[in-house]
Amino acid sequence: MEERQTFWDKMQEKGYTRRDFLKFCAWIGAASGLQASSIGSLVHAMETKPRPPVLWFHFQECTCCSESFVRSSHPIVADVVLDHISLDYTETLQAAAGHQAEEARRHTMEKYKGQYLMLVEGSIPTAANGVYCCIGGHTALDIVKEAAAGAAAIVAWGNCAYAGCVQGAKPNPTQATPIRDIIKGKPIVNVPGCPPIPEVMAGTIVHYLAFGRLPQLDSQGRPKAFYSRRVHDTCYRRPNYDAGLFVETFDDENARKGYCLYKVGCRGPVTYNACAVTKWNEATSFPIQSGHGCIGCSEAGNWDNAPLYEHLPGVLGYTSETDADTVGMVAAGITTAALGVHALTANARKRKQIRKQIEESPGGK
Repeated sequence: MEERQTFWDKMQEKGYTRRDFLKFCAWIGAASGLQASSIGSLVHAMETKPRPPVLWFHFQECTCCSESFVRSSHPIVADVVLDHISLDYTETLQAAAGHQAEEARRHTMEKYKGQYLMLVEGSIPTAANGVYCCIGGHTALDIVKEAAAGAAAIVAWGNCAYAGCVQGAKPNPTQATPIRDIIKGKPIVNVPGCPPIPEVMAGTIVHYLAFGRLPQLDSQGRPKAFYSRRVHDTCYRRPNYDAGLFVETFDDENARKGYCLYKVGCRGPVTYNACAVTKWNEATSFPIQSGHGCIGCSEAGNWDNAPLYEHLPGVLGYTSETDADTVGMVAAGITTAALGVHALTANARKRKQIRKQIEESPGGK
């Protein structure tokens, strides 16, 4: 069997210094939510472990996940990680085509059975025996089942592979189906988003490369490091929500002031993702910061959950325990009540002081 290079071997080959390597390990470790004490283990693993072979499949999707990944703000992600994981097959980035591409896929599946990492981008159509997506004369359904049988683990990229996304929205004519509903008995990590944040994708991959296991997952199979908090929880507009300050229309004065976008459809309160923390384009911005509400692209069924520009009913406010339609009034009521209590307390204190002065005066009681 040919010797497979390590991550550090590949970086040296491309001209990166030891300092570059250590800085990358620290960066990707932080992005992955690892403790500082784990960085040493990450460095050691990246120095010594051989590159695992990877098959990256594309089915019903727009390729935005791949586009996102190769546009990570860190140059080493696109320059080295793709090489490091030994990307043996991907319709988007590989040079081979036709029978050569299919031969590369079969060669990897046979030679590294039980060792390769399977990445899936796109949903799987199951209607009409899967004829709505065929590659090399085989349906996506057949390809997924065959490849999954020999995979060490599976990563479902994007909302398409995680939940069906827009092609899985009603009436779903092709019966677009997520990976987790087709493959059972294999470790699967879901990395939803449309597309996922590139650093989230890179962090998930590097965690597997370094430790030989998937990261800690939530009940939906998503990495907790990136999907444990709602966009709303870390949004810089959150104080406006708590204060009852909302944008009513995109062209109103409140929009210009940067108030909360919940009433114009923002789904940040029900969407789990790292957008407000990690951001996009070298941590420059994210949709809410650019003035558009979150559309919940990392949640299942987001296309069917009411019109995008109408807020979801019944979402609780976290300080007043009410919905956004009344949070402003409640906040105002609390303020009024607080002012009233303050006034009563102040008056009582003043009366007590006056009474004391009278009693202590020469003509007092």
